[in-house]
Amino acid sequence: MNWKTFYALLSRDGRVAHRNLVPTLAQNLLQPLLFTFVFGRVLTTSGMMQSGYKSVLLPGVMAICMMLAGVQAVAMPLIAEFQFTREIEDRLLAPIETGWLAVEKVIAGMIQALVAGLVVIPAAWLTMGSGVSISFRHPIEFALVCLLAAAFASSGGLLLGCSVGQTQIGLMFSLVLAPMMMFGCAYYPWAALKAFPVLQYAVLINPLVYASEGLRGALAPQTPHMNTLLVLGVLLAIDVALMAAGLKKFRDKAVS
Repeated sequence: MNWKTFYALLSRDGRVAHRNLVPTLAQNLLQPLLFTFVFGRVLTTSGMMQSGYKSVLLPGVMAICMMLAGVQAVAMPLIAEFQFTREIEDRLLAPIETGWLAVEKVIAGMIQALVAGLVVIPAAWLTMGSGVSISFRHPIEFALVCLLAAAFASSGGLLLGCSVGQTQIGLMFSLVLAPMMMFGCAYYPWAALKAFPVLQYAVLINPLVYASEGLRGALAPQTPHMNTLLVLGVLLAIDVALMAAGLKKFRDKAVS
């Protein structure tokens, strides 16, 4: 492991991300903030939904923003570098083992996912107005869930970036990311699916379910949510599996 090279690569990605910070945040925040305004402000103010729904919605929106930011930060550059710009060839010549190049991209994606997720809290708070009841009385749980959720997003981005072709980017969003958001318990708690028992257990294969429920348990423990220890354990297992699969695909792609 060449730490100097690793830090140089990470600094380079950080500089690029900083230069594109405003458009990146706008891209990742627009759709979730529209959802929070419509469902968390318009429908609750009009009385069509209860005011308490705001506390259910905000952690889920945060999980969606982290997922989108992490996936896009890793997958989109990889798709371009492997198939279009061929910039990855320069990185492969760096004095560092190939697998660490992928790890560096995952860490850079995690940082972007964390920034995008944390920005959601004040932004959505302003969008929803008063009545959002969230607390930070469980900072350790909150930090752990955020780190594991960011790792799932960026390691998933690594796997997708090494698996999806340039002409399949639209399919990635419509067939992978969109269903994950709709059935990721972001806009409703997992317990709300009790009336659909088959669907309730089918969605458990969706990593976003655990990110949403974990953030809900840490920020709004008064709302229905999964057991936090269970969420942390499953997220950790998902992160390890996605990272292992992503590293294998990255090495195969680099060799080819």
